[in-house]
Amino acid sequence: MAEYSERGVFQHCGGAYVENFASVVGKKEGDGPLGAYFDEIIEDSHFGKQTWEQAESRFQLEAVSLAVKKSGLISDDIDVICSGDLTNQCIGSSYGLRELEIPFLCLYGACSTMAEGIIISSVLAESGCAKRTAAVTSSHFSTAERQFRSPLSYGGQRTPTAQWTCTASGCIIISSEKSSIRIVGGCIGKIADMGINDITNMGSAMAPAAAETINRYLKATNTSPNDYDRIITGDLGDVGSALLKETMQKQGTDISKQHCDCGSMIFDNEKQDTHSGGSGCGCSAAVLCGYILPKLKSGEFSNILFIATGALMSPVSLQQGESIPSVAHLVHFRKEQ
Repeated sequence: MAEYSERGVFQHCGGAYVENFASVVGKKEGDGPLGAYFDEIIEDSHFGKQTWEQAESRFQLEAVSLAVKKSGLISDDIDVICSGDLTNQCIGSSYGLRELEIPFLCLYGACSTMAEGIIISSVLAESGCAKRTAAVTSSHFSTAERQFRSPLSYGGQRTPTAQWTCTASGCIIISSEKSSIRIVGGCIGKIADMGINDITNMGSAMAPAAAETINRYLKATNTSPNDYDRIITGDLGDVGSALLKETMQKQGTDISKQHCDCGSMIFDNEKQDTHSGGSGCGCSAAVLCGYILPKLKSGEFSNILFIATGALMSPVSLQQGESIPSVAHLVHFRKEQ
């Protein structure tokens, strides 16, 4: 069973392990710097469907199907699936995965959902409640733009701090059986709110939550940034990443050598006109499953922290003048000998 050293921080005793993973992305993501690492690149943003929402559901189903296939399994081998997305009522997940008939936990943590799903999946596997679980998230540029911002046909100008919602999905299968990648522990984030209400500057809204979660995990585990190959945040983008490093530096923790951000990595911001970088549930999920975990498996990385960040607002809350609260959840992965 997991041990708890501080509120929200846990470490697995028996173990939860990464069995396999898969990533599916759209054309723009495939044209980016990490394009060669993803399992599948879908050229058609509609993925053969009539609506963008249906397309996002298919992205998620494809990611799960690929991860299951790569593991030499069938869907009946998955005891529980933890899934979420950005659309209202998480229809990208529920509509996408309904045909699999896998026991289903629907999650919403905005862009932090992948880390949230991994935490819950690993605890279920390590505790013996499930032998094999899966965590998956997705996002789609067009579904997110329609829900959270101006309609695409409006043609509004994007601000320099704005991020580009990724059309992508990632799935990770977690088991109690030993493999080359172990989920050592994690940290459940606290809600942070700096009073920011600019939907085009979510990186700045989420950076304080990431700083709090990272500092709390380092303190609870008595480790420093130098103990990790990478400290990887989930879609703070360029603006939020700079603020995170500045904030932690002021608090006495320098992560500048280890830090990288999924939102900054997935696009070439200048060539692809994505401004501050990528965002969306599928951003960190696809980068984790397409780029990071393969490097852990090969031994290029041996010890990493993955921190997915989420802005917890809604279109209604913004219209009512509310600020943007945020949260960041951390997962600690280690290469096993």
